[in-house]
Amino acid sequence: MICNLCPRKCGALRTERTGKGFCGMGTLPVVARIAPHFGEEPCISGTRGSGTVFFSGCTMRCMYCQNYEISLTGKGVTLTPKQLAEGYKMLEESGVHNINLVTADHFVEAVVKSFEIYRPNLPIVYNCSGYTSPATLKLLDGLVDIYLPDFKYADDALAVKLSRAPDYVNTATAALKEMIFQVGAPRYDKEGMMKKGVIVRQLILPAHTRNSIAVLNHLKRHFDGQILVSLMCQYVPCGKAKGDQKLGRTITRREYDKVKRELLNLDLDGFTQDLSAATEDFIPQWTIE
Repeated sequence: MICNLCPRKCGALRTERTGKGFCGMGTLPVVARIAPHFGEEPCISGTRGSGTVFFSGCTMRCMYCQNYEISLTGKGVTLTPKQLAEGYKMLEESGVHNINLVTADHFVEAVVKSFEIYRPNLPIVYNCSGYTSPATLKLLDGLVDIYLPDFKYADDALAVKLSRAPDYVNTATAALKEMIFQVGAPRYDKEGMMKKGVIVRQLILPAHTRNSIAVLNHLKRHFDGQILVSLMCQYVPCGKAKGDQKLGRTITRREYDKVKRELLNLDLDGFTQDLSAATEDFIPQWTIE
């Protein structure tokens, strides 16, 4: 295929197992982990876990990526859509609350095919960077129940510097509008688990509280009452960030309180983490059987 799935619109040639685009991946999904995961928001993980499928490769290059082992190296196992569907069945049989697809933008056509083979009787969560093409999201309309995007930056220059993602703000805003159009406002079952809706994640970066505050204000201005906001303080230096002057540490209590105060002042509904989340313990082991 000649690929234009992500906002970069590389026009790159991708075969089933090789790719010359920014993501460097073929069209068949490369998967690093299929397993229940308990580290998501309470209405996603619940008591039985979220059935996560972690895809390798990425359409961004965040220098602090906490999943850099799979996003940059391509570590994982290549699966057909049929094998991917079998993974959904396995997770469903384990009793998880939902099926959670993590960083699947560059494999979206194979994901659609996998749901044609088997659509679990569970909510489908699409967990992504937010740097996603609305045209690609349209392929998922009617298949995804819950969108779980990041909104990393309110500053395009910062997005280019830290993630090599040009025109980030407009792209993420347009993507979020499409997500809300598809699934609507948050809805829950009788156990308090999310059935439909959008949760937007904002990861606070050390020495970048102004960016986080600007993101929260952007979300308030454009999407108030339509989304939940998950304010995350779990940042730990990974990848290239380990040696960076600003990003080579966890955030401080003062930084976290400053951003959290803005979240409360804006009256944005959602979730916050405890600072104890800033540990590598939450990063999964990248093994798949």
